[in-house]
Amino acid sequence: MAFELALLLAGLAGVLLGAEWLVRGASGLALSLGVAPLLVGLTVVAWGTSAPEMSVSLVAALTGSPEIAVGNAIGSNIFNVLFILGLSAAVAPLAVDRQLIRSEVPLMIGVSFLVWYFAEDERLGRAEGILLLAVFLAYSLATVYVAKRQSADNASTAEKSGLPPGRHHWAWNAALVVAGLVLLVAGSRWFVMGAAAVARWLGVSDLVIGLTIVAAGTSLPELATSVLAGLRGERDISVGNVIGSNLFNLLAVLGVASSVAENGLPVSAAVFRFDLPVMTAAAFACLPLAVTGRCIARWEGFLLLGYGVAYWLYLLLAATHHDSLPTYHLVMVVFALPLTIAGLAVSLGRHFLRTQ
Repeated sequence: MAFELALLLAGLAGVLLGAEWLVRGASGLALSLGVAPLLVGLTVVAWGTSAPEMSVSLVAALTGSPEIAVGNAIGSNIFNVLFILGLSAAVAPLAVDRQLIRSEVPLMIGVSFLVWYFAEDERLGRAEGILLLAVFLAYSLATVYVAKRQSADNASTAEKSGLPPGRHHWAWNAALVVAGLVLLVAGSRWFVMGAAAVARWLGVSDLVIGLTIVAAGTSLPELATSVLAGLRGERDISVGNVIGSNLFNLLAVLGVASSVAENGLPVSAAVFRFDLPVMTAAAFACLPLAVTGRCIARWEGFLLLGYGVAYWLYLLLAATHHDSLPTYHLVMVVFALPLTIAGLAVSLGRHFLRTQ
């Protein structure tokens, strides 16, 4: 296990350093090109930090491990909202841009429901994968159009800032972004290799590995980038990274993996009944959290973290077939979830009443 532990440490170091370079380069790139940091977070940062999910799911689909491909994408989306967004908000309250509330968050909710619907027959087929890719292409073109229009309107942003041109030259910042992404992808890959080897040695199934270790490992770039961006005051990059990564996972990662797999991607009944609903509920929870005051407060971040811990505890109990699993499931479904939904609904209702 010494080699696997060395991989874990090397991966962690690469992720942390890569995140620092990526955030610096992305914020500088936004300023030098006159583009809003939110758009950079939704595109360059989000798609770049989702590269590990794409590579892991694609390799898994082509090498006969489709359950890892499905579990990786779904588990990453759950991890992104509950852990990464929760931890980022717990560290520093996150201001939410109006564009996210009007477009990206509703799109994420809609696509989550769409994937859940596609999985009803316990499979994501090639035709469904192509449709997801078509939606991703349309979304990407729309985002690029908005970025170009905004860049044209703010072409002189870098000059007006009064900062030295070399510090915000687009080529230097682009190089930082690329170097950061390379370190993030390499570091997360080393982490996943070591962690998966240890998990298999302990007798954990491929599906659980995909939903937990692989999902968390491939989400390390998002985690490091979002938390660091929040600490550095780049809140738009922090939130945009999570939402953009989730859209990329659902549309591009699942779309490509289900398109190239010989018989599509199988979706187990357990994933359809539990993990997909949790993923969709996590996506839906972003809307009322973001709308109320256009800010994700610290207590809301801790709430998301609490549900993340509860979800992983459920997976642990299910994997070990623990006797307390039925009781735990009952408490979560009958008490915790309804109370949280009611609380979010009341908060959302009060917000709309105040705005009338």
